[in-house]
Amino acid sequence: MPSGIIIIDKPAGWTSMDICARLRGILKERRIGHGGTLDPMATGVLPVFVGSATRAVEFAEKGDKEYVAGLRLGLVTNTQDSTGEVLEERRAAVDQAALEAVLSRFTGPIEQVPPMYSAIKIGGKKLYELARKGQEVERQPRSVTIHALELLERTGEEEYLLRVRCSKGTYVRTLCHDIGQALGCGGCMSSLRRTMAAGFTLADAVTLEQVQAQGEALLMPVDCFFAGCPVFLLTSPRMERLVRSGNPIPAPGLEPGRYRVYSGEKEFLCLSRWENGQLRSVKNFFGGSAACGRGHGENG
Repeated sequence: MPSGIIIIDKPAGWTSMDICARLRGILKERRIGHGGTLDPMATGVLPVFVGSATRAVEFAEKGDKEYVAGLRLGLVTNTQDSTGEVLEERRAAVDQAALEAVLSRFTGPIEQVPPMYSAIKIGGKKLYELARKGQEVERQPRSVTIHALELLERTGEEEYLLRVRCSKGTYVRTLCHDIGQALGCGGCMSSLRRTMAAGFTLADAVTLEQVQAQGEALLMPVDCFFAGCPVFLLTSPRMERLVRSGNPIPAPGLEPGRYRVYSGEKEFLCLSRWENGQLRSVKNFFGGSAACGRGHGENG
């Protein structure tokens, strides 16, 4: 059965789950999951995990992400992006220098109030379900980190492109909304393209048309995702039996941290953590791919 990672350049108009459903049909594999939701209007890097590689999804979701976002000043909507119902529209008497000056206020650790149009649950209900019924509930601010926020260019009288590198859980459309509020003119997100997620970039991405044509030949082995972790090669059948049965193995003299553990035949067996002279499995990938030939690091 197919197993591995494929990075999709998600087209606009598709949900992340739409992409997974399409890939299930192409690859004939039921076990498919993605490493970070993109809204339908967004495009760009969507890491997809296939077969036994789905065990790595939890690591992908924790990493930082990078986006190029369109900021439309002078427009406020109920979804905080340009697809929503217009609540307020005015001329934004803001120049490029004023915008650049305010960006520093949104760099580093910040608090965000999650938008009503989001999948966060409050009282067992998803916020967007309540929002579609015209309801609004109080949301508690959440801490996120904006590692980098840069003005790339002005694309129109009230349109700008921003580069955003941020932590898990950041709402870029809320960031655009809040920047507009800080400038006193309002704002929303007019476009979004993810350029990096889980350590993968657009240079790694392929289109659905390419997958349709080439199928599982495009899958990368799952250990590529952990390429930033050093390798530990098992030297005896006994050690391999211990690993496959879920037991720790002695490994004196290693540095603390995570290791990629391989059998003597170079089969990737598990991601392990070294502690107190032993390697103990964090996640098993038995039956996975052989050694990775590409150099992607873990981001998490």
